[in-house]
Amino acid sequence: MKFLHKKIILLLSISALLTAYLFAGTTGKLAGRVIDAASGEGLAGVNVIIEGTSMGAATDLEGNFIIIGMPPGKYTILASYISYRDMRITDLEINIDKTRRIDIELQPAALEMDGEIVVVAERPLFKKDLTSTESSIGKEAIETLPVENMQDIVNLQAGVVDGHFRGGRSGEVVYMVNGIPMNDVYSGESAIEVENNSIQELNVISGTFNAEYGQAMSGVVNVVTKEGGDNYDFSLSTYGGSYLTTNSDIFWNPDVTPLFNLQGTVGGPFPLLGKRIRLFASGRYYKDSGYIYGKNVFAPSDVNTDFNMVELPEERMIMARGQLYQFSEELAQQLIEDADYEPMNDWERYSGNIKLTYRLTDLDKLNYELMYQGSKWAEYHHEFRLNPEGDYNYNQSTMTNVVSWNHVFGASTFMDVHFTTLHTKFKQYVYEDLFDTRYVTKERLQDAGSYAFASGGQQMWHFNRSTTTWLGKADITSQVGLYHLLKAGVEYKMHELWMHEYEVIPEIGTRLAPKTSFQHNEYKHKPVEISAYFQDKLEYEDLIINAGIRFDYFDPAAGVPQDFENPGTSALEDADQTYQVSLRLGLAYPISENGAIHVSYGHFFQIPNYFYLYNNPQFNIDPLQSSVAPPPQSLKNTIGNANLKPQQSTIYEIGIQQQVSNLYGISVTAFFKDIRNLVGTEILYTFESIQYARYINRDFAYVRGITIDLEKRYSTGFAMNIDYTFQVAKGNASDPNNAFLEEQAGDQPTKQLVPLDWDRRHQINVALRVGDPNNIIFSVIGRYGSGMPYTPASRMGIQPEVENGGRKPEEIMLDLYLTKKMSFSFASASLFLKIYNLFDRLNENNVFSDTGRSNYSLEPLYTGGGRPRGLNTLEDYYIRPEFYSAPRRILIGLELGF
Repeated sequence: MKFLHKKIILLLSISALLTAYLFAGTTGKLAGRVIDAASGEGLAGVNVIIEGTSMGAATDLEGNFIIIGMPPGKYTILASYISYRDMRITDLEINIDKTRRIDIELQPAALEMDGEIVVVAERPLFKKDLTSTESSIGKEAIETLPVENMQDIVNLQAGVVDGHFRGGRSGEVVYMVNGIPMNDVYSGESAIEVENNSIQELNVISGTFNAEYGQAMSGVVNVVTKEGGDNYDFSLSTYGGSYLTTNSDIFWNPDVTPLFNLQGTVGGPFPLLGKRIRLFASGRYYKDSGYIYGKNVFAPSDVNTDFNMVELPEERMIMARGQLYQFSEELAQQLIEDADYEPMNDWERYSGNIKLTYRLTDLDKLNYELMYQGSKWAEYHHEFRLNPEGDYNYNQSTMTNVVSWNHVFGASTFMDVHFTTLHTKFKQYVYEDLFDTRYVTKERLQDAGSYAFASGGQQMWHFNRSTTTWLGKADITSQVGLYHLLKAGVEYKMHELWMHEYEVIPEIGTRLAPKTSFQHNEYKHKPVEISAYFQDKLEYEDLIINAGIRFDYFDPAAGVPQDFENPGTSALEDADQTYQVSLRLGLAYPISENGAIHVSYGHFFQIPNYFYLYNNPQFNIDPLQSSVAPPPQSLKNTIGNANLKPQQSTIYEIGIQQQVSNLYGISVTAFFKDIRNLVGTEILYTFESIQYARYINRDFAYVRGITIDLEKRYSTGFAMNIDYTFQVAKGNASDPNNAFLEEQAGDQPTKQLVPLDWDRRHQINVALRVGDPNNIIFSVIGRYGSGMPYTPASRMGIQPEVENGGRKPEEIMLDLYLTKKMSFSFASASLFLKIYNLFDRLNENNVFSDTGRSNYSLEPLYTGGGRPRGLNTLEDYYIRPEFYSAPRRILIGLELGF
């Protein structure tokens, strides 16, 4: 029956492919009417040409024209007609999934030598066909902002808080590159990040979204990358800098904390093959030593069992990097002062992409794009501040290959077909070779006591995983008459997920526990996703409607235990296949020539991140509850559930946008989200009464809010954008593991709606740009965010009444960018300065639960003072650099263009 079910689903999907019109979500549309300037009557047969392309159209009997399939960017269009003066319109901007309307008035030619009329198009401050909240950021805007990567741009959008879109959990956003989803299905995060110098346009949808977008509950980030042009274009940029802070008591800092970046692009016709094949390539190398440093006082191999003594006698000996010393207060201070600095949150990244565009004919175009990204980094763990070599190293690499074919059937229909592979590898370890002789027994981590930095030992877990996705999709769009833009699509994805995690045990010869142990897990799964949709965009003069329906099918290709009292030895049964249908509707109603109201509604589904489906594949339960923690990707005694159902959200939105004058535009949007079937945990017991947790669909939340956006168009050397978001995000749990963690701590699981961890009530973003784009530009980004929630610590053994009942201090950030542009006969150059966190503000991202502040805790009063079982003092341990945002960072650079 299950096999028959699969065949039925597959046949339905193929039928959708063969019978429906499909669309990729990477192009826009140009529409308008050409009239006689004197009489106002429509002109039939006018040629409207997009210069530099093969796109164009002729007007109908009423003077109307429509051109579809235009990649985002700025264009020049030419309208020509016998006995009329040509009109050329420059700087006409096209955005992803949007219709740009422009009406053209042609002047009769009095004389044969009458020249053409040239008009510079202005970007409209409101979009007539906008049916939900979204923003489009072009390459010109990106170049003038103090941002270093794509995620910086995304976090500047209204309603986005550190990657959380309008109160949703992380992993609820689909990231797309040229219409292809690029999420790592294991974690739900973006597998690859397009570098800023490769972005043609970045489209961020934080409201409802059309049926063409799936596997997302909170938002869509859609990037269209650049293509090579008809002429050669080169750029090279480099910058360097450092962190400069006055808070050296918090951020241990060597004299120089280097930061270096080198990147470049090349575009144009492929050498020796003519203009039918065009090339765009970019590369970047980035290294940041970070702003949190430790000191190499101890080596992992140091043995300090004397720290187990409660008292500190004068004859006590300590080992630091293999040398024995007699302990004293003066010695402790001297060892720390003399030790070498070691970066503990450094980051190194190298990336590149190559995009080849082959114009086979005027009707066919082939694209091949290769993107690669590799990263190495460290994450600060406070207990290793004096033994940084004992902490984890992280490595990740991602490669994607995309082959696309675009075929134009006629003036109103075209098709895109894509084949893609996406491969991500992640590694976590201290020493890559598990037989490395530097590994010592895990007991070394226990030499130092509570409130003391580790005096030896290292993390013991290795975690390796890879995710490979094979994707095939076909997209077509067709304009039917003047009013209907029909879209639909089909997509097939097969994933291969492999994971291998284990604890290194130096005491045994193999160094590995048997695979039946909770200390050693491995799996390989090949789940399948199939989706299809149909959508119609109706564009009337006084009403725009986006209506669609989407179908999603999922086969987890895994088993679940039949006996939950003995899950590790239980027989397995196949997990259920799931499918769901979701409806999407958006309306835009123009209320004036420069204003419109929009209303939207939709059901959105998303398969939980695959981590929750496949965690702890042998379903092993640890009877000892070892204090040595497993890797952060896992949770001890928690098992996955391949029978998890799709999570779902229902979103309502209403908004108004109005262009107040030729320079100002304002929009106001109210939204509500009802979120159900979120992943949580249930508490179970084995027949031996050992407690464990299993992931199930049990959590829920709601979000409501309003955003206000004010924009001033660039003129007289000044542009501005200000947005304000008020938002309330509440649910029964922020972390899927909440119920299990509360049970382990002896607390009662939450039974009421509480603020979610990212519930920021007030957020203000300000972006100002002053100057001449061809000379000197000064831009500033300012951000204000009210404090996030935290749970106050219980006092005198009494549990706090409300989880997340306290608020952290507000966050304020100011970044600036200053550039001076110069032009030469053969090249252009830009000198620039970027300063992040200009005023070196200590934003308190994390706080002590007993005070609600990052800079002090009352716990030392409860412990009675005295030196902990370690080298540091109690006061030293309560200085937590990871509780704060990054200090002031200054970058100076040069960009060359040829």
